[in-house]
Amino acid sequence: MHPIQRKLFMKVSFFVPAIICLGFSTTVFAQKEIALDEVVAIAIQKNFDVQLFKNNSLSANTNKELAFGAFLPVINGVVNATQTSNDSDNITFAGDETIRKGAVTTNENASAQLVWTLFDGTRMFATRKRINQLAELGEINVRNQMMNSVATVSTNYFNIIRQKQQLKAILEVTSVNEERVKLAERKLAVGTGSKPELLQAKVDLNAQRVATLLQETTIQQLKDQLNNLVGMSLPDSYEVSDTIPINNDLTLASIIQDIETDNPSILVAKKGVEIATTSVWENKATRSPTLNFTSAYNYVRIENKLQINPVAQRYSQTNGYNFGLSLSIPILNAFNVKRNVEQAQITLERNKLLLEQLKAVALVGVKNAFSSYENAMKTLVIQEENLILAKENVKIALEGFKRGVNTYIELRTAQQSLSDVYNQLIAARFDTKVAEIELLRLKGALLK
Repeated sequence: MHPIQRKLFMKVSFFVPAIICLGFSTTVFAQKEIALDEVVAIAIQKNFDVQLFKNNSLSANTNKELAFGAFLPVINGVVNATQTSNDSDNITFAGDETIRKGAVTTNENASAQLVWTLFDGTRMFATRKRINQLAELGEINVRNQMMNSVATVSTNYFNIIRQKQQLKAILEVTSVNEERVKLAERKLAVGTGSKPELLQAKVDLNAQRVATLLQETTIQQLKDQLNNLVGMSLPDSYEVSDTIPINNDLTLASIIQDIETDNPSILVAKKGVEIATTSVWENKATRSPTLNFTSAYNYVRIENKLQINPVAQRYSQTNGYNFGLSLSIPILNAFNVKRNVEQAQITLERNKLLLEQLKAVALVGVKNAFSSYENAMKTLVIQEENLILAKENVKIALEGFKRGVNTYIELRTAQQSLSDVYNQLIAARFDTKVAEIELLRLKGALLK
């Protein structure tokens, strides 16, 4: 399990205290209702984007665990064994001739070589620090992706609830349509109604039935999308909660207060500045001389099967070791060091600008999200009042239609008004929740 996963897996209930925690077990699947905190817990484990970032982070952590190798010596072992077969014909100035056929010579040598960098202008320290910072950046990226995935999963989850509420509203309006059809049929039967009135009531009823089918399709599509976001870990058929709880206690000051220390994007940019600063240090260190300790152990063995000349040795073996120091001083290398240092400085300045830009973007994002949150909250209060009024208006219009006081047009107008109010109320509640999720994401609080 990834270290970020271990830290955060037990902290996924965040902002849904009104939702009952059922526990992730087979019982949940049997009941076919999944709570938001369970979906979030699964997303942290199974979301494909999160898993990809975890994989990148694990790679960086592997480099971090072995970064101490920069301070260790390099040791290489070399072994060679050769055998040669030569034909030779040697004639001395005295006229002596020596002929050898198939003169075999065996040559064996082995060595162990050690190079230990004692000083390189502190570059090895900079390299280790940069590797550690890259590992930390990997963990921040994992957390950032977890935050984004939780925000996406939560929005999708509440969108399903929104569409369920929308379906409930459609069914309520449909029941009014059904009552209209029954009343229109009775009125036509007793001679007080008209055929167009009945036909229009049936057309409106069929329109509501079609809307019901489309709404059910929308809900199923959103459920499939949610399942995809959690790595297809949910059952094919499941239910979600029926309510969208709203947090009324968010304030602009509480969101902005810690945004520079908690916002995931800002944390990534800050780590980018740290890495760029270390890279400048690392490149500057290449200007310094490099002092190495060197040592080697050598073994050489030579054996001749035949004497190929008067001074040739039949057998020879040497072995021993050596050690010393080597100093490499950079003098001129086509200005590569100067170019690398200046490029690292440019990268550092660019990362600093990016950090300031992200701070401004995050601040503007918080202000916009909070403005949406406030306006949605105010709209929600108004639409809740409108719903009470619209329901009472439909009730009065329906009673009046039964008594023949109101026309079917007046009833239909009241019915359409109720439908519009439901749409606006449900949208306002969902918009409030989306703004709340975005505020908590920008604050970096979705995983707390």
